[in-house]
Amino acid sequence: MAKRPYFVVGNEKSIILEKEAEFVYLPGFAPSQKRKNVLALHEAISKISPEAKILEISTKSELELGRQLSAFNLTWKIGDHHYPVECIFQGCKVFQKGGPYKDLIKGKPLQAKRDVRLKESGELKEFQFRGESWPLIPYSLFYDYVYINALMTHPELCEQVVHYDTFTDIEFNPNKSINCQARSVAIFVTLNRLNQLDKVSSQSLFSTLYSKQSVNNQEPLPFS
Repeated sequence: MAKRPYFVVGNEKSIILEKEAEFVYLPGFAPSQKRKNVLALHEAISKISPEAKILEISTKSELELGRQLSAFNLTWKIGDHHYPVECIFQGCKVFQKGGPYKDLIKGKPLQAKRDVRLKESGELKEFQFRGESWPLIPYSLFYDYVYINALMTHPELCEQVVHYDTFTDIEFNPNKSINCQARSVAIFVTLNRLNQLDKVSSQSLFSTLYSKQSVNNQEPLPFS
């Protein structure tokens, strides 16, 4: 058995509701195993919330929409170029001994995520993007900012995803990582329902909105 978080669209008091479901986890790296785990997780969620409209946000999703919304596939058009969310996030990290490594922004997502410099540059200190510094607390603030702004440049995806209210990412393990694309999507859908997406493009407005509501504002974890 395994437990995995899932993220439910929130309200005025809490941007998202983070919950947990237990299911039979099948080990292995084969795509077929991953898809079986997604189905098992969704079945467990449906038993808890029968009315939930669930969408897996990852390359393992059975739906094309979920695969397109993976941070590896979702891009943010900046100028004349499209950059994957994963590449922007990794390329904006500033460490104690180096960074940001901006060349990663123009690379491929998997290579950017596995770049050795991210492991050998010491402690993560902050993020730098478009001349602005982003703090580590709240710990997923910058990731959510990048993801949501990228998503908003794809109206066709926005129109589809707002029909769901519960989101998963089978690869996300809160014991090993911090940021989660499923959480980012849940926040986007909530802000859309609250008509507050106009605040997403500004660092100060998004930070204020983020801090006023419950989005896990705890101390940063010892991994990034």
